[in-house]
Amino acid sequence: ADLAKTGRLQEVFDTIEKPLLPVVKHMKDIGVGVDREYLDTLAREYRKELEAIAASIYRHAGHEFNINSPKQLGDVLYDELKIGSGSKQKKTATGARTTREDELLKLADEHPIIMEVLNYRELSKLLGTYVEKLPELIADDGRLHATFLQTGTVTGRMGCENPNLQNIPIKTEYGRRIRSAFTAPKGSVLVAIDYSQIELRIAAGLSGDPKLTAAFKHNEDIHAAVASRVFAVLPENVDKEMRRRAKVINFGILYGMGVTALQQNLGTTRAEAQEFYNNYFVQFPKIQAYLDSVIATAQKTKYTETLFGRKRYFPGLTSKIPFVRAMAERMAINAPIQGTATADVVKLGMIRAEQALREAKLADRAKLVLQVHDELVYEVDEHVVEQVEKIVIEAMEHAIPEAFLKGREYVPLRVSVGVGK
Repeated sequence: ADLAKTGRLQEVFDTIEKPLLPVVKHMKDIGVGVDREYLDTLAREYRKELEAIAASIYRHAGHEFNINSPKQLGDVLYDELKIGSGSKQKKTATGARTTREDELLKLADEHPIIMEVLNYRELSKLLGTYVEKLPELIADDGRLHATFLQTGTVTGRMGCENPNLQNIPIKTEYGRRIRSAFTAPKGSVLVAIDYSQIELRIAAGLSGDPKLTAAFKHNEDIHAAVASRVFAVLPENVDKEMRRRAKVINFGILYGMGVTALQQNLGTTRAEAQEFYNNYFVQFPKIQAYLDSVIATAQKTKYTETLFGRKRYFPGLTSKIPFVRAMAERMAINAPIQGTATADVVKLGMIRAEQALREAKLADRAKLVLQVHDELVYEVDEHVVEQVEKIVIEAMEHAIPEAFLKGREYVPLRVSVGVGK
């Protein structure tokens, strides 16, 4: 009864969430293959490595101490090794000197012990959270059956628990090696298909910005295309650093990042960050107009809506505390884009792919085993990989029904594919 009063939320339930229920249940029931022996070997290697890093930290400190104790670590870093001047030593709410990762990273150039401590923490966390934990969760069928949550996040994106398989890091070698434990059985391979730059594509479509839309329609490298315009250089003169900066600006602006945060992320001066920021909106004026309209509507209604009508409420928008209000505004700017991209479109892609595989009588030879943010991972019989790829790509790239595009610029969705054991 409550749902019926919400207008478009009824539609979200009927067209997205309800048809997705059996797909998600099936994914949990099937589970994903995990190589227990590989994890046991990795655990031994990581414990050995952890001991070696600890020994190196003790050598730098001149004695042993509890690396996991923020107080003891703070004493070693700040009092004994005199790292960071007083102004650089941030304090916690209780007045203790912080040893938070983001603060330690700022001091990394001052002493080699800092990176050793950060490596120790990362390895220790991965060992405890995944390498030693995953084998305990493997079922009798040799597979891991995590729980996928359709309402697992505030944006509507799928969550995952027991264990969370969406959080295994990929940026470092330690994390990547854990991913190798997920395997396909004999005669099958894993096929991972993920949306490329989906949030930027959705932003281009929702705002209708002609330059951004044209870049996607012509299949240009979007970060290079933006760099060429923001830095006023010919496309062929865009270097790696310009492209990196454009990528930071692209995603920063979608997440409501202000000039100060942009400056920190770009590692530049405030004046230069301001110039890039202003220039971005000169080049892509419809993005500015769209983001302004999202905030204006959210301030009136206290919620935002995705392309499909999924709502997210922001009580912080009426707060009398400036930083609470500013934070709510930043989140509200991004909510329709992120919600449309990683909640609505990804879920519709899952539903369409499942239907298409059934129609092609391939559902028993191509099983969805994981959903990680904007990526779907299938376990596929190696004799039908090409057929399955074609079907799933088609379903994911055409996840947005035509009816929703009336009066809007069509921005093509694209996916990339990886296949392996």
